[in-house]
Amino acid sequence: MTTIDYSVWDHIEVSDDEDDTHPNIDTPSLFRWRHQARVERMEAFQKQGEELEKNLAESRKKLQEVQKKVQELSLKSTEEAKQQLVKAQEEEKRLKKEERNCEKKVDEYRREEKKMPWNVDTLSKEGFSKSVLNVKPEVKEETEEEKEEKHKTFVEKYEKQIKHFGMLRRWDDSQKYLSDNPHLVCEETANYLVIMCIDLEVEEKHALMEQVAHQTIVMQFILELAKSLKVDPRGCFRQFFAKIKTADQQYQDAFNDELESFKERVRGRAKIRIEKAMKEYEEEERQKRLGPGGLDPVEVYDSLPVEMQKCFDEKDIQLLQDVISKMDPTEAKIHMKRCIDSGLWVPNSRTDDDGEKDEKEDESQYEEVKRESSDGQTTSDSK
Repeated sequence: MTTIDYSVWDHIEVSDDEDDTHPNIDTPSLFRWRHQARVERMEAFQKQGEELEKNLAESRKKLQEVQKKVQELSLKSTEEAKQQLVKAQEEEKRLKKEERNCEKKVDEYRREEKKMPWNVDTLSKEGFSKSVLNVKPEVKEETEEEKEEKHKTFVEKYEKQIKHFGMLRRWDDSQKYLSDNPHLVCEETANYLVIMCIDLEVEEKHALMEQVAHQTIVMQFILELAKSLKVDPRGCFRQFFAKIKTADQQYQDAFNDELESFKERVRGRAKIRIEKAMKEYEEEERQKRLGPGGLDPVEVYDSLPVEMQKCFDEKDIQLLQDVISKMDPTEAKIHMKRCIDSGLWVPNSRTDDDGEKDEKEDESQYEEVKRESSDGQTTSDSK
């Protein structure tokens, strides 16, 4: 059997008109005065709370600006930047202390607020103005195109904020930043951080990659926690930070293991991307150097006999003629044809009366190499 807790009714302030008053006192006026005084106390207390919340928000905003400045200055190496960095770090330390004081005051205010007794005004406030049916909406699975468009739109809008979160280091800083920007707690942020890690590793910014990798796993753990609890990630990220900061060794070990595994996966993906880029570059270079017959001069050169390679190395036509004359005619013809198609050997063009090239010219070039003109020149040029 469920027991109802009536203790909350022990702290209810009596109505302003319940006390007996002296016959000579204007009772209605006294009741109105009492009510007005209590209302003024409530308004003053509420105003105090709003002021404390405002101070806390301003303190956090200033701290974020200074932390951003510290990150920017830490990337510069000039003497002036170093001096500014020292000042900025001192300011950051001061603002963190100020933020803690503001948080302490807000917590004290909230404790006082809970202790305040109920009264006729607070009891009679409207609690619900409409009825809500707890019907689970039908979830429509997104297509790959819709997911891609959603990710693109999100990144275009919040890219700077995602990068800022990726550069944070302390648990408290991460929690506060997500508290101020709860829209970042989603799959799109996690996906962007993964890509960011791979890009940094490709650029050989290894230390920065490891920092962003830490924040990536933070986001992924929050999303996994939300999935296990079947709640919106924006409503449970504080639970993750509370758990990770309570020195739960098993949970901390699981986090660290996943972080190390993730960094290894990032390095592997970056290596594959670099290798792919190198292959594409090599293929582009290969296409650029293809000869008129579509053959690669480097590949053709490597396939030539050592004696022919030496001729091209020394650009010695006489030596090439001697080598060709000693080779089997069929083999020599094949090699010379490949040299022409790759551009290693460029024969002089010979045309008929109508300007068309002789169709048999390519097949007879090795004969030209064997012939030596009377004045010591050949009809072909060697590259």
